[in-house]
Amino acid sequence: PQRAPPKRRKRAPQSRPNASHMSSVSKRHVARSEGNFVDVSVEDGFSPAAKNISKHSNAREAPSADESADADAKKNGRKGADRFYAALYRVCLSVAMACLFGVFTVFLKGREAGLAYFAAYLVEQSLSVDNLFVFLMLFAYFKVPLLHQGRVLTWGIVGAVLMRGFMIAVGVAAVQHFRWMILVFAAVLVFSSVKMLSGEEEQEDLSDNYIIKMSKKLLGTVTDRYDGEKFFTEQGGAKVATPLLLCLVCIEISDFVFAVDSIPAVLGVSHDPFIVYTSNIFAIIALRSLYTLVARAVNDLPYLKHAVALVLFFIGVKMVLEFFGVDIGIGTSLTVVLLLLVGGVVLSMIARWLGAGEKLKADDDQEHLNAIV
Repeated sequence: PQRAPPKRRKRAPQSRPNASHMSSVSKRHVARSEGNFVDVSVEDGFSPAAKNISKHSNAREAPSADESADADAKKNGRKGADRFYAALYRVCLSVAMACLFGVFTVFLKGREAGLAYFAAYLVEQSLSVDNLFVFLMLFAYFKVPLLHQGRVLTWGIVGAVLMRGFMIAVGVAAVQHFRWMILVFAAVLVFSSVKMLSGEEEQEDLSDNYIIKMSKKLLGTVTDRYDGEKFFTEQGGAKVATPLLLCLVCIEISDFVFAVDSIPAVLGVSHDPFIVYTSNIFAIIALRSLYTLVARAVNDLPYLKHAVALVLFFIGVKMVLEFFGVDIGIGTSLTVVLLLLVGGVVLSMIARWLGAGEKLKADDDQEHLNAIV
């Protein structure tokens, strides 16, 4: 016999929620949980797990002020580190290009000319570092935004290349036609060296600096506000210079002042215009990337400036001796310059290491004293 199919139970009709109930449970929001969107109800009777998700969601949507500050600091620190390593890479690339050109000079003009190129490049590179210290002071004085400093440096380097070319041509012609100019250049180098060693040239207050006063006179009316990366802006219907252009003019004039030292220094190494100009150009190419590194190394290499001063003094004495017939070989000059610069860096690192050790010992003594008290 066939069985009768089982009877299905009828479910009790469920009552639809009224409007007030719907309004109380219809509040919903989407919370993010580890990359996924989770639909979470905010009804009072909902599960504790969903409430915890809702709390975490709200915490992520509205972080505290301390968390935001920490996140911004980490982000800025990563950006600063990226800029530093990018600048380090560009500096290494420019130095490699300069060295390859030096090898090319050896094959093109001989070993003596190649050594002269490397010596002149080292002298110019060390002097350009001192030039960048002035750039740092000018950027700080004019409060140039970090975003716009690269534009000023780029145009400053373009102007420096053109200016150095003119000054090198004049300097080489003066030495070739007026031999006594060698003594004048030597006196300039010795005077600059003594001035750097005595610390007289350090001037942190630039308000009365003659370079800034001269730049303001050249530009006339200068507005006190920046307009992005623009060198000129509209003010009262007239076009006026911005502080960015004023800073650029100050950098160009300061580079001209520094060239008064650097051109005689490189002429003390070689009188060949090819050697003098190419060593200057390759040293200037590295300026754009060196700025980021120098900004960090201002306090890390305190004896580098003294080493540069000694290099200037040595070249000045070398020019005087050569004027009176005492010849110092280019190999000897290159060795002395290299030893002085490396010695300045090593002494700075030793001083920093000793200073860190003394500070650590002082901190330990203070902690021991606090423990006793």
